Amino acid sequence: MTRQPPGDHARPFVQETAGTRTLHFSMSEVQSRMDVRQPDTLNLAYTRMMMGFLLFEPAPKRILMIGLGGGSLAKFCHRHLPQALIDVVEINPLVIALRDEFRVPRDSERFRVIEGDGAEFVRKTDTCYDVLLVDGYDRSGLPEALSSQRFYDDCCEALTPGGILVVNLHAHHPLHKVHVGRISRSFDGALLVVDDTARDNRIVFAEQGRPSTPIRIGPLRRPRNLEEPAWQTLQASFSRILSALKDADR
Repeated sequence: MTRQPPGDHARPFVQETAGTRTLHFSMSEVQSRMDVRQPDTLNLAYTRMMMGFLLFEPAPKRILMIGLGGGSLAKFCHRHLPQALIDVVEINPLVIALRDEFRVPRDSERFRVIEGDGAEFVRKTDTCYDVLLVDGYDRSGLPEALSSQRFYDDCCEALTPGGILVVNLHAHHPLHKVHVGRISRSFDGALLVVDDTARDNRIVFAEQGRPSTPIRIGPLRRPRNLEEPAWQTLQASFSRILSALKDADR
């Protein structure tokens, strides 16, 4: 696995205000935000939207995340999906060094944080995952290595049949349509794009092994293994996903 010396990576910093702890590379961008009283909750709207994979795959056995940040998605999945084995790949060792400040769980038999290049990991892994979450931004935005056609092809290959890729994209990125088009080609058009207007993020869900067929989900209901309080925090985002699906079918 390729490793770069710390000097080649952006140095993140942490701010605390009004009961929250935020991770930054610059003051203009919030990479992650944690409620210090409830560190396992999803504080940013786009992270709740990304959990929409539960509508497609309510009980994943293996989850891969590209990008740790403050660990919001990792912590939520670790707590609420105890049946899942979770791998998190983060290229920046300075981000990993802050895991304790953001209450990221210790490595264990079912959870591990791996220092390495996410694109290289996806390309070389022999493990097939049920869910692959990609949220790997740095101080310059979305790295080219995590938005290329080759990367999305490799993501498709790293998923089990019917597995779900979830990608966080910035809606106003100049190459946004290009990135969505690449995901569509890798997954034969089986994708759903959902706007999160509150944060100017756009979440793409793509399903492996459903060629030339629009992605489909079932009715809105709480996944069996998800506790009711956690489910309540996700319902608004999940309803938005269902609405986007209905619009796509028109």
